[in-house]
Amino acid sequence: MSQNGRPRPTSHPHSNSESSIRPPDILSPLPNPNHPTSNSDPPPPTSPLRLNSASSSSLPGRRNSRRDTKDGSISPKRGDNHIRIPEHLARRPHLTESHRTLSDALRAQRSREEQETLLGADEEVADPDGCVREDGGQTGAREVFCPDPHQGLGVYVTIHRIRRLILATIDDPYTFDQLKEPRMNVLIVKPMVDRLYNQEDVSVIYCLLVNRLQFLREQSFQHHHQTVNLSRANLCEIVAMKMLRKYDDQYSGRPGLLRMANILVAPFQPFSGAPDSVRPEHWRHKWKYQSQGGYEGKLTALEVAIISESKMFLSSSACQKIVDAVYRGRIVYTPTSFMDIIPDHYKHKPISLYDPRKAPLLNQYRLIVPRTRNIIEIAQFVVLLALYSLCMMNRDQAKFSKSEGFFMVYAAGWVLDEFASMLEHGWQVHTQNLWSFLDITFLGIYIIYLVVRIHGLAIGNVEEGGQALDILAIAAPILFPRLAFNLLPENMLFISLRAMMSEFTALSLIAVWCFGGFLLSLKWLSMGRNKVDFDDSPDPVTISKWMLWIWFGLDGTGIQEAHRFHSILGPTLMVVYAFLGNTLFLTVLVSILSNTFSKVAADATAEIQFRRTVLTFEGVKSDAIFAYRPPFNILAILFLLPLKFVLTPRWFHKINITLVRVLNAPILILIAWYERSHLWRPARTRALGPSKRAKWDFWNWSEFNVHADLQAVFDDDPPQEVVDTIEAEDELEDAILENSFGGQALRGRSVSPNSAMPRRRRLSSVWQG
Repeated sequence: MSQNGRPRPTSHPHSNSESSIRPPDILSPLPNPNHPTSNSDPPPPTSPLRLNSASSSSLPGRRNSRRDTKDGSISPKRGDNHIRIPEHLARRPHLTESHRTLSDALRAQRSREEQETLLGADEEVADPDGCVREDGGQTGAREVFCPDPHQGLGVYVTIHRIRRLILATIDDPYTFDQLKEPRMNVLIVKPMVDRLYNQEDVSVIYCLLVNRLQFLREQSFQHHHQTVNLSRANLCEIVAMKMLRKYDDQYSGRPGLLRMANILVAPFQPFSGAPDSVRPEHWRHKWKYQSQGGYEGKLTALEVAIISESKMFLSSSACQKIVDAVYRGRIVYTPTSFMDIIPDHYKHKPISLYDPRKAPLLNQYRLIVPRTRNIIEIAQFVVLLALYSLCMMNRDQAKFSKSEGFFMVYAAGWVLDEFASMLEHGWQVHTQNLWSFLDITFLGIYIIYLVVRIHGLAIGNVEEGGQALDILAIAAPILFPRLAFNLLPENMLFISLRAMMSEFTALSLIAVWCFGGFLLSLKWLSMGRNKVDFDDSPDPVTISKWMLWIWFGLDGTGIQEAHRFHSILGPTLMVVYAFLGNTLFLTVLVSILSNTFSKVAADATAEIQFRRTVLTFEGVKSDAIFAYRPPFNILAILFLLPLKFVLTPRWFHKINITLVRVLNAPILILIAWYERSHLWRPARTRALGPSKRAKWDFWNWSEFNVHADLQAVFDDDPPQEVVDTIEAEDELEDAILENSFGGQALRGRSVSPNSAMPRRRRLSSVWQG
């Protein structure tokens, strides 16, 4: 017995004194409460390094399978089973609950790949528009306007319940990294996830993000709780991220994909389930023109995550899985909007999977798929850029040229499309787009050009018409970089440039405001001299030019001419301005922009995923005007807008989809051809015959790559006999792994007495007791 009362481990006769050192207790596994123990199963030895012969011989199911070699080592006999898998698995019932084996991980990966493989068999029931039925076998016509399946959820109660829990949990400020530490995860995050997790309520994630948005709003005016509210907002994001991953782990395959989609893109109203006394007035009174059949004013969890800038939540793998499915069009749903120019809400489709094999050839709903719309928008912008270049090369101040007329009409349709995008989801979401500041700048330039050009030609002023073309010429620095933003949306330079532009603009405005006092001071000094008249003194434009040159360090004319203002005060003011403007302000500006770039670069993955999510969410449009390409959207307003007040919703919908299919027939045919062969990845199995790669070996240019076999080995799934062999070996490896972890290695493995620690394999499958 040792001094502390613990039994001292018995040394092996061949062991040395150095090999009996006890490692830290942290290496020992935690006991598994779910694993039943019996008298025949002795507890693991106190020392994981040494095992006495009595305890090793008393292990159940183990024979005397060791032999002593000449050098004193212990090794298993040849031809004898070291671990009997059936007997070992019979004594490990906890594997089915808490232990993740290698075979289980492989099956889980296959289950996750079901969301990318082709949909079920041909007898799977789908609507005429290609939307797969939720139950897979229900027959009969689906409702034209699907009611909200989540309208009975108590969103209002859940929001305030979460707020009470967060307020009671966090009273001190913590950073985001501190909240992610293991201790905080065990004490705060995980208990809250378990408390709020509800399989039947898909609005919990939405309610968490709404609370995050509120805490971020409160931190801007409650200065005494500013850092605490930021910690509470971060806790809401972490809990939402953990809970979304828990949903993803529990639901797999195509049913799990639909479940996750309902959590992220299903619309909710924050006053749903609230008493009538607290509901606002706009809940009861709605504008009939913008009626959406009960979906008015509802937002999705994805939209709330965007406006609250929950970048870690949006960059999680579970969230990006749904974002990618929506972006590619595998998941379809009818979006809600803030305001539509041409609303067509006669139909409302539920969140469902899309099967292109069972959809019509001309499916107008595929025009709002984010990936398709992104390609169309790039093509539209290329046409706009080409017409702009043609217009400026053939400019004529006296009259409209054909190239200018084409550009003016097409650009008007493009600006209308941009204006409709702002109304779709609001200003705050639209400005989160990577190139939104460029589009807004061009929109302002084009409106000024159009007004000045039309006014100049109306009054016959040729010079004013030339000034309009000069205004249009300054749009070139906006349009040409915008094409690069479209083609390289995930480039870190463009992402950081977008983040720095807002700070640079704000700092420049502050500098102009502050340095305006120097301008007035210098002008008033020049007016105070008796020998200098008001007209002879430097005008404000000249003084501003001198100050600008000093600011950027281009010229020192302002300092040389400073004596014209005042012999002493003039040079003094100029020198002070040079120190403040050229030295202090530019140094501070460079430091702030460098800090912004370093923050963006440090979390580049989250920034890229955030911009991808914004692009996906903005791509799903509900306004009918987005189905008409510029400049046909102008004609759509002139023709369809009056019909909206005359026809019934059903006939207006029929006329609308007929016009959309006629005008977009080539695009819809191309989309249908591509999606039927590339939207869903075909199931990789040799049972269906040779793979596509084997059929087209002659045309497969990847065969000429020296590393082609490294990719080809994964083109098809292995045969079943190979899978069976692998799974049999995985069971053996799992048994060895558990026995070798934390002092149980010697229960089923032999150890050389000269080795201080048994060799341990580093795998993700460890004891989770």
